[in-house]
Amino acid sequence: MKIKSYISGDSFLWALVIILLVFSFLPVYSASANLAYLGKGTGNTTQYLVKHFGHVVIGLGILYSVHKIPYRYFKGLSVLLLPVVILLLIYTAMQGTVMGGASASRWMTVPVIGMKFQTSTFAFVVLMAYVAKYLAAIKDKEVTFKQSFIPLWVPVGIILALIVPFNLSTGVLIFSMILMTCFVGGYPIKYLLGIVGIGFVALSLFMLTAKAFPGVFPNRVDTWVSRIATFGGEGDADTTYQVERAKTAIANGYIAGVGPGKSATKHVLPQSASDFIYAIILEEFGMIGGLFILALYLFFLFRLIIISTKASSVFGQLLVIGVGFPIVFQALTNMAVAVNLIPVTGQTLPLISSGGTAILMTCMAIGIVLSVSAKREEAIAQEKVTEEEMNPLEVLSEAI
Repeated sequence: MKIKSYISGDSFLWALVIILLVFSFLPVYSASANLAYLGKGTGNTTQYLVKHFGHVVIGLGILYSVHKIPYRYFKGLSVLLLPVVILLLIYTAMQGTVMGGASASRWMTVPVIGMKFQTSTFAFVVLMAYVAKYLAAIKDKEVTFKQSFIPLWVPVGIILALIVPFNLSTGVLIFSMILMTCFVGGYPIKYLLGIVGIGFVALSLFMLTAKAFPGVFPNRVDTWVSRIATFGGEGDADTTYQVERAKTAIANGYIAGVGPGKSATKHVLPQSASDFIYAIILEEFGMIGGLFILALYLFFLFRLIIISTKASSVFGQLLVIGVGFPIVFQALTNMAVAVNLIPVTGQTLPLISSGGTAILMTCMAIGIVLSVSAKREEAIAQEKVTEEEMNPLEVLSEAI
């Protein structure tokens, strides 16, 4: 039987996902050399390739399962899961240790299987679905800020407060996507401007508090300041190391690249398989390969816009924007960091970078988008069946 009989939703989006996932094995296998030498000193990258393969298979399983769920069910699921993600974020925030040089307050260990799970990425998907659900409910209604404060902004504020201290870039991305979704959903602009002001004041107070009491949130504010200073050219040799190595990789790649697996910079570039994997892609596949990957994500964005505009309900439209658009913006952020257009953020390249949680949650988000597009296909198929059952005179009458 044809593959199309087993899957539903936008075929172009399916193709883009498969292309990106299949391509990911090349840079991940190559860039993992850094992890292999630093981790166990064996230089064997096969274990990382196998691990990545496992994440991809599980991710595709999640994507397939989620895309079979009628998207209207995500309204109720977002409400049920919101308290769960808040509890998970509180649990991870209370760990207060470090893991591989980074705050372990970003991860929790899944019992039994021992897998590291970044709770903020799961919270991201759930929160965006919840925001889409709320905005769809108030569409075309007169809603005051006071009325929307508790059901909308209190959950958003709690989740951001639990994410920002340990992962500023993810918090900023979530906040930006919520503002965009609210704008598209017709939420009053004057209220959004007020929320931006409140957010700015809250972040400023947090930074001042963290600087005054450094033991509460060790190293995070200093890290943010250091990254901004590095981007401005004021950092020392240690803080500019990653950026300079990424520039070297890009320069080595030139137009056509040095070839798959032939990167020399991967051995000295930290996070070369995750945060800076785009620099390795540019080195091995050159500007041609880099532009090809960029084009894939832009086409991904184009398909999201098409799916959103053709969605059968307001909730479907906002759901696609809320969970789909962040994938593309995260990709653009990762690329911008690699080419030194913005300060280092720690965001991975969706569907390509090594990392279990990122791949799984991205696949979940794409599954939700495909569920929305599948509903549209069902409606079109039903219309065709109805037309076939009508006699020619009825069809002509409907057309007129």
